[in-house]
Amino acid sequence: MYKLSNKTTLILNVINNKQIRSLFNPSDGKFRVNNLSRNDSAEYKFEISDGINIKEKRALRLTIQAPVSSVRLASECLSQGEKRVSCSSEGGDSLQYSWTLDGRSLTDTELLSVNTENNSITLKQHVSGAVACSVENNVSQVSKEEEISNCVFINCSSNGTQISQWVFAANNTLCVEQTTPPTTISECSTVADHSLLVCGVRAAVVVFALIGIAVYFAWKNKDYKKAEGSAYRPEREHQDESVVMVEM
Repeated sequence: MYKLSNKTTLILNVINNKQIRSLFNPSDGKFRVNNLSRNDSAEYKFEISDGINIKEKRALRLTIQAPVSSVRLASECLSQGEKRVSCSSEGGDSLQYSWTLDGRSLTDTELLSVNTENNSITLKQHVSGAVACSVENNVSQVSKEEEISNCVFINCSSNGTQISQWVFAANNTLCVEQTTPPTTISECSTVADHSLLVCGVRAAVVVFALIGIAVYFAWKNKDYKKAEGSAYRPEREHQDESVVMVEM
């Protein structure tokens, strides 16, 4: 006969292989209790008897714990480039937290501090890798892993707003600086191949127009000198002839 009870509750009572409210296996001493609630948490007496005399008697503490349902990680860069990683869970009772980096325990050269009140750790500036938080109690265990990169300092202006802060290098989207400055041709600024082609055509048109104007004026000047020379010679011949007629 096996009996597990306290002053008000009978959880296990096995008499002639008839079990009440539980399933018990005498070979390994394990039993499963059905329909438990938090109110069943208490100290119980476990008795083994032959139905007349008690052969063994022990005091057991029964604790009802809910399993861990999920785990979440949150990370941020601090003022000097350190990384804070926080771990939170839903559900579960009497939880214990543990941390690993790339599948191993953290060392003093990597770990700056541990805060057990908010379940967070602070990693030193040079530390990066796969950080995992494991949450467990007596009935369950759940782990969550996240890749933590190094922090970089951003000091720039975005849309008129000055930004100076540490951010994770892997997912930085603040102030992505332009690496290639714009090129100026004539009076247009090029930022794409299409604009380059348009500005090149415009510049060529301007050059050819200037060449055409120069050629035109040169031709006009030459034609003017030729016409002037032609008008001067007949007048000379006429004067020469007049002089000859006077001498005669």
